[in-house]
Amino acid sequence: MGVLVRAGRFAWIGGGRQLTDTTHVANVVHGLLLAAERGGDREVYFVTDGDRVVFREFVSELIRTQGLEPPSRSVPAPLAEAIAAGSEEAWRYLPLPGRPPLTRFAAWVSSQECTIDISKARDGLGYEPAVARADGLAELREESAKRYSP
Repeated sequence: MGVLVRAGRFAWIGGGRQLTDTTHVANVVHGLLLAAERGGDREVYFVTDGDRVVFREFVSELIRTQGLEPPSRSVPAPLAEAIAAGSEEAWRYLPLPGRPPLTRFAAWVSSQECTIDISKARDGLGYEPAVARADGLAELREESAKRYSP
């Protein structure tokens, strides 16, 4: 994503205003350990960072962790899907290097609301997120600063 932002080729699909859930890897591990200790046989539990977020707000913060400013440009979802389909066809029939800059799947998934109900993990396992989203983003910001500082 940072490459696209740096190149000026990133745009929000459909405005990016849909809700989504995120899950820090530490929360995944925490959920797995709780399920192993307290979970029922063959039960399925979903875990997240605990609260929903607007996709654009989260990805903007993710971009900022890399020292970049998120773009404001947006493309309507139907136009993005048409561009993606055209890109896929061009890459299929022409000797173009790499992969298409946008695929139909990426256009679709970037424009969908995706929220997850974690009440079963909370009620059945006593799950609460071990790491808050803001803390996870702060970790990324610190690691990025270490990597890119002179």
